[in-house]
Amino acid sequence: MDFALNEEQQMLRQTVREFAQEVVKPRAAEIDESGEFPFDIVKQASELGLMGVAVPEEYGGAGMDYLSYAIAIEEISKACGTTGVILSVNNSLVCDPLVKFASEEQKKRILTPLAAGEKIGALALTEAGAGTDAAAVTTTAVRDGDDYVLNGSKLFISNGGVADWFIVSTTVDRSKKHKGMVCFAVEKGTPGFTVGKEEQKLGIHASSCVELHFEDCRVPATDRIGEESQGFKVAMYTLDGGRIGIAAQALGIAEGALEEAIPYAKQREQFGKPIASFQGIQWMLAEMKAKVEGARWLVYNAAWAKQNMARSSTESAIAKLVAARTATEVTHDALQIFGGYGYTKEFPLERFYRDARITEIYEGTNEVQKIVIAKDLLR
Repeated sequence: MDFALNEEQQMLRQTVREFAQEVVKPRAAEIDESGEFPFDIVKQASELGLMGVAVPEEYGGAGMDYLSYAIAIEEISKACGTTGVILSVNNSLVCDPLVKFASEEQKKRILTPLAAGEKIGALALTEAGAGTDAAAVTTTAVRDGDDYVLNGSKLFISNGGVADWFIVSTTVDRSKKHKGMVCFAVEKGTPGFTVGKEEQKLGIHASSCVELHFEDCRVPATDRIGEESQGFKVAMYTLDGGRIGIAAQALGIAEGALEEAIPYAKQREQFGKPIASFQGIQWMLAEMKAKVEGARWLVYNAAWAKQNMARSSTESAIAKLVAARTATEVTHDALQIFGGYGYTKEFPLERFYRDARITEIYEGTNEVQKIVIAKDLLR
């Protein structure tokens, strides 16, 4: 495999980098402080094709590959982890499964406005007793003529408070476990479907995170994603792609923290000289750089594998495990280099530090990634 970026990918990186640094970064602290969803930034991102990077142009997307998608999320997340995850959810948790499993009619009606950024999407999988164990969903779907009737609740749904369409995982028969799973596209405003409270989170403050409730919610059978027997397959395929998006977000957060730490270490003086002249700081920066570069190639490898291999679950799990851990470790060390200033809101390190932590949890915890990797090793 060759990760030398082609001309199109290089142009994308430059375009997204400029957008991130000139538009997103100046707003990042404000977005974090207010917790208000950045609709204006998302709109501008959609004009660059960033709401459907790997979606074919005929369905409203940019028509690029999955490596391009990872690069885009990486660059955005260097400036703002919140904006990075908003785009990642729409791309990999919503558009991606629709490209793979939706009917032609669904692609035109549902996927196209999502990929074009005219609508926003969310994945509704997690429940109080089902997250790590995705097959344990208890939200039911009962067939009634041309409809299914949904009952149940979801929680921790990213983009949920602002989304127009939701990919919802349900079960038609709990005794069948994963074989009973069925997925639907459910539109906001459908009778019986309500959005609950917004969660107050440690980081990624402006990324809407809510509960969802379904009470005798009638969904047309035409909005089922794939066949009844494909629900678990849809969910697992979606999570594989989602893990690449979060790995790219984690990579970007780590890079952003490192890029803040280097110039600070050069100009901050103690004992009459810049702290960058002390070997202890130099070794910290060297370790941070090594971790970032290692994570980068694992993220790019996972993106390449998704584009070119029939199965990329292990590559996605490895990338997310390492990149998420890298984000936590690098932001920790970057904040340490800033010392007391790093602990204040005057500098962005405390935000990077808070935003990094969730990358080890959502889209599958570090422990889940290890289970996926180990299963492949012992297969």
